[in-house]
Amino acid sequence: MRYMLMMNVPAGTGEYQIGGWAPEDFKAHIAFMHRYNKELKDAGEFVDGQGLTPPSQAKLVRAGKKGEPITDGPFAESKEFLAGFWLIDVDSPDRAYALAAKASAAPGPGGAPLNMAIEVRPVLAGPPPDV
Repeated sequence: MRYMLMMNVPAGTGEYQIGGWAPEDFKAHIAFMHRYNKELKDAGEFVDGQGLTPPSQAKLVRAGKKGEPITDGPFAESKEFLAGFWLIDVDSPDRAYALAAKASAAPGPGGAPLNMAIEVRPVLAGPPPDV
């Protein structure tokens, strides 16, 4: 089963708070993410994963009446935002939850686990066969 693990972090000003961390804390956090991704790849569970730019660079797009793009944003002030994601392929929901918990414990300032929220959602395999 495929799952998307979505890393949600507090927005504050709409910019990543990680930008204000001490360089050694930032390096430790990134090293954790590299190790985590390698473990997923080595286990054959990694499908994709990406970090995202802050909300200050986001636009909400809708189709106008003639199909033209209508944009709104950026939305710098929000309670939290999606900082990145992993797409994984695992045998069970429990495995997806375990991997999310591990990502949640990524180190922050001083090496303390961040315990950030990781949303876990099953990925639909496709439309029902009778559609």
